[in-house]
Amino acid sequence: MASLTPEDEAEIEASKAPLLDHLTELRNRLVKALLAFFIAFLICFAFAKPIYGFLTQPLADAFAATATPGAPARHMIMTALYETFFTYVKVGMFGALCLAFPFMAIQIWLFIAPGLYRHERAAFWPFLAATPVMFIVGASFVYYVMLPYAIRFFLGYETTGGNGELPIQLEARVGEYLGFVMTLIFAFGLCFELPVLLTLLGRIGIVSSAGLKSARRYAIVGVFVVAAIVTPPDVFSQVSLAVPLVLLYEISIWLVRWMEIGRAKRDKESESTSVQTQ
Repeated sequence: MASLTPEDEAEIEASKAPLLDHLTELRNRLVKALLAFFIAFLICFAFAKPIYGFLTQPLADAFAATATPGAPARHMIMTALYETFFTYVKVGMFGALCLAFPFMAIQIWLFIAPGLYRHERAAFWPFLAATPVMFIVGASFVYYVMLPYAIRFFLGYETTGGNGELPIQLEARVGEYLGFVMTLIFAFGLCFELPVLLTLLGRIGIVSSAGLKSARRYAIVGVFVVAAIVTPPDVFSQVSLAVPLVLLYEISIWLVRWMEIGRAKRDKESESTSVQTQ
């Protein structure tokens, strides 16, 4: 752990305040975060139709790829009068959360940062910046890689009927499809934060690369359990999440090991400097 300088001590002393002042500061930060979310919601709700069109594009592409010449165009359905309206409301909230998250995270950071030492703030900044990046990577993986294959997989169970059998054809509900896509995006986005979390724990000394290696078999089992919980109940979705998570776990081991090597090097240089000054 880095030694504290007089400037660090003075900075922490200057940031001390009565409990009521901290509660007032927390209220102001939360109000700003909620206001940003509300403004983002109004913007996203105004563009809810094109946003929903973007989310349904993988399904539209799959319908086009499996279309029969001369057959009526495939479509989606609503089974309640208000279903499409509330689906657009959910789209607005979903978009607002993604759009306003950086500002909301900054407000939380501005509330917490004064209580941290300078070197602690410097250590947290990379992880704070990596959090939305990894979420976007996970969401992009769902939309561009996993979702098209998942849709084609499920459409493969349609049947044309004949010989006394009734045909089976998908008529997706607008609300159910949005729930399916949002579940996958949030599940993959949050699970792709695994390297950020483990590297942060390694940075503050809670976990080590050796400990992560020894717990690998248990981690793999846990990954498949998490994948079974947060994804739709089919093997394809679960494996599509579990395999990248296992790879991210292995990457986390290397990142923690790299940080340990850097820490050992800095400690050795600090000891050498202390010996020379004595």
